[in-house]
Amino acid sequence: MKEALVIIDVQRGMFAFPEMQPHDGVATVSRIAGLISRARMASKPIFFVQHAGETGHPLEPDTPGFPFHEALTPLPSELVTVKRHCNAFQETGLESALRAAGVESVVVTGMQTNYCVDTFVRAAKERGFAIRLVADGHTTFDTPILSAEQIIAHHNLTLEGSFATLVKADEVQFSD
Repeated sequence: MKEALVIIDVQRGMFAFPEMQPHDGVATVSRIAGLISRARMASKPIFFVQHAGETGHPLEPDTPGFPFHEALTPLPSELVTVKRHCNAFQETGLESALRAAGVESVVVTGMQTNYCVDTFVRAAKERGFAIRLVADGHTTFDTPILSAEQIIAHHNLTLEGSFATLVKADEVQFSD
């Protein structure tokens, strides 16, 4: 089963506010960078998803927050899908690109756990992809009700089994 790595919305704007940083953000980015390196060494396809926010949004195109985090720069051969919705498949060519590459299984990482990562996992499952969600490879921010750590734990628990297989970043092996 051909597998690809998918990195969702790990953009500079997510790290732009000193008073509000993603939970374990630096370590999460480091783990994702390690996954990218291993996927490249195994010649696995890598798909980057980039959110295009509205005017004034931290991820607005053509602003300093729009590019990917400095540690996660796509190579020219790696597909970048720009999206305007939480669902990376909605009004994009991502599904077609995955299918054209023969991908049947995805390893999922990125931001934000409770928005675009959760939506991607559910939408990918609905489309028939097998999913490995990197339990320590996605992150989000605290809310007034729940800490980011609680949100991540909740989504890992909710998505595990019915939607995805959970795996830790250092356990991910890319093979056929």
